[in-house]
Amino acid sequence: MLRAMQSLLIAALVLMMLGCGSQSPVESPLNPNSSTVPVTLSITDQPPTGVTVLFFQLTMTSASLNNSTGGTFPLVSSSNPIPINVTKLQTDTAFLGNVSVPAATYDSLSVTFANPQLSIYNGSGATIGTGANACLNNTVCQLTPTASPLTLSFSTTPFPIDLTASSPLAFMLDVHLDNVIQQDLSVNLAATNGVTISQLPIPPSGQHRHLGHLVGTVQSVTPQTGALTGFTLQSLFGKTFTIDVNSSTTYNYPSAVCSADNSTCVGAQQIVKVEVTQQSDGSLLASEVDYLQAAGQIMVEGNILRLSSSGGNTLMDLILQSGPNAPNTLPLGGRVTVTVPSSGVTYAIDNGTFTLPGGLSFAQATDLVPGQAVTVTVQGPISKGGGSGSSSGWGNKGGITFATNSVTLEPSQITGLVTTVNASGMTFTLGWDWGFFTPFSSWGASAPNLTSNGVNVITTGQTTFTDFTTDTISGVAANDLVSVQGWLYLTPGATTSGCTTPSQCATNTTLVGQTVTDRPTPTF
Repeated sequence: MLRAMQSLLIAALVLMMLGCGSQSPVESPLNPNSSTVPVTLSITDQPPTGVTVLFFQLTMTSASLNNSTGGTFPLVSSSNPIPINVTKLQTDTAFLGNVSVPAATYDSLSVTFANPQLSIYNGSGATIGTGANACLNNTVCQLTPTASPLTLSFSTTPFPIDLTASSPLAFMLDVHLDNVIQQDLSVNLAATNGVTISQLPIPPSGQHRHLGHLVGTVQSVTPQTGALTGFTLQSLFGKTFTIDVNSSTTYNYPSAVCSADNSTCVGAQQIVKVEVTQQSDGSLLASEVDYLQAAGQIMVEGNILRLSSSGGNTLMDLILQSGPNAPNTLPLGGRVTVTVPSSGVTYAIDNGTFTLPGGLSFAQATDLVPGQAVTVTVQGPISKGGGSGSSSGWGNKGGITFATNSVTLEPSQITGLVTTVNASGMTFTLGWDWGFFTPFSSWGASAPNLTSNGVNVITTGQTTFTDFTTDTISGVAANDLVSVQGWLYLTPGATTSGCTTPSQCATNTTLVGQTVTDRPTPTF
């Protein structure tokens, strides 16, 4: 099973031109009179194949460039560690930070990780691991794997590197889970071909480098003659960034919060998601600002694993992926049960500027489907039952529950093999030889059969295709391994009622693709 896992964790250390706008230049501890160069850190992921990884998180505790004379310059400090949810980065990139470093010759890069957290579905046919990390067959397990070593040093190509203000550079650090996760579910980052490094290409002249998304709380805004020119954002891991906006910046705010769709929507204490780019002078620019929630709300995002009912209400089991201000009682990577009342619930779709095709519905509990990514507002108390559990269960040993009055459909991220393509209709079918999130038996009798029949993917003129020979629907072919990010719906006219075995379930899910990325063909 683990041999079939193929996951890529990409950390891009982007060294750009002098003039970083997010913080003041840092005087060099190596040469106080030398010039400095901005360094940014981003991360993305190529997802696993052949196994269901529900959640995987590493905490980056330090990263440093090492000078040719033996000095070091920190990019990430141990006093400001950064937790990274790799699972959410199949088709996305997270921006972690930027500092200014001295212009010098650097011989190596050192990176230290800590606290790996892993939630998987074991469909291998046998128990995996031993002791506290044993995961029974046909079980979803939340684990804290042992890991050794967690500090890595890279000193071969592309090092050594002469870093100067006029020579922007970029690096890619790849962590392959098929090699680093061992048969006993431990993590070995030093495994052969477990982690590799390469240099990223320089973007074309005149284009901004996309650094990824950053979630945080707006601390202050900077108006000029009535128009917003920028704002400061405190990230979830405690760092503050100055981010510019311009006429090309787009805004995604609920009409109830702000109907203007411009910079006037941005205000202090809002929790927002920002797509960050880097300008030619090294400063940060927001290409998109998405409103997430007010500071006083508790909202969490997760993937639906199972749907059931009780007392006329819908019970929605989620595995939690993120929560900007979620309390410790809502552990990421764990399972919670959310009560969705039969009335008084607001349903919405987080599609931003993407125009969704007609005929698809997300307006009531019957539109919920296992596999969907949703954000829910916590209403009332968070309860933890008195039940017992084990590491071979969901990990929320007491049975965490809460109610919600708001459910928002978010883009899901799905990886699988293309089975059929209709280029003229701009659609294709995505199927699996393995379970999607959890197997049919864990979903219950009302679940669609994604494993056998796959999902119909609709693309539009706004869909972005990446890494294909032709970056259009014409470049997609049967047996391609692809990652798709988009909104998952119950296919119009389909029903899950009366479905008691996989063979009785027809294809009944549709995904509107926002991005489609080609992946290397798996070797298993």
